[in-house]
Amino acid sequence: MREIIPIVEGHGEVEAVPNLLHRIAAVVAPEETVVVRRPIRVSRSKIVKLGELEKYVGIATDNVSTGGAILILLDAERDCPATLGPLLLARAAAVAPNHPVRVVLAKSEYEAWFLASAVSLAGLHGIDREFESPVKPEEIRDAKGRISAHMPRGQSYSPTKHQRELTRALDPDLARSAPSFDKLWREVASLLTGGAAQTGR
Repeated sequence: MREIIPIVEGHGEVEAVPNLLHRIAAVVAPEETVVVRRPIRVSRSKIVKLGELEKYVGIATDNVSTGGAILILLDAERDCPATLGPLLLARAAAVAPNHPVRVVLAKSEYEAWFLASAVSLAGLHGIDREFESPVKPEEIRDAKGRISAHMPRGQSYSPTKHQRELTRALDPDLARSAPSFDKLWREVASLLTGGAAQTGR
């Protein structure tokens, strides 16, 4: 059995991320029994502060078995994932020596992964059939707004309403065109198959 406890920043991700991890696991480790514990939610602005990340990683270790993995998944926002990610990883790993730890920063936000897999989401929640991926989905500022622009007039994207269902429907092969989603895929694969951790973006 492989056990993972995520640390995430949004209410929508609390519901969406376990499904996403199980979907990845079904492909990369189909013979493994994978248990995803309920994510620990903490705001990004709080968790990046010195001492706060360490506190929440400590909480995670109390809620997972020895050897169980900790996955920290945050939006990069305006930070460079290749710079901030390794810093957070070093801090988190230092307080969880008995647990494999991975850090993934979605560039610039989780919703960029929906833009990368746009054609697989067209028609859901009123998203129009013209919903197509931009050339560089992770370079879009306000991915949430871009999704809202393809919804019926008077409606807008809401993580708490839409993130779980869109996550269930996204095509992971398309989403992997976004480098930060590809990193998530590789990191989860390393946790489930015993491969080496990734240290960069």
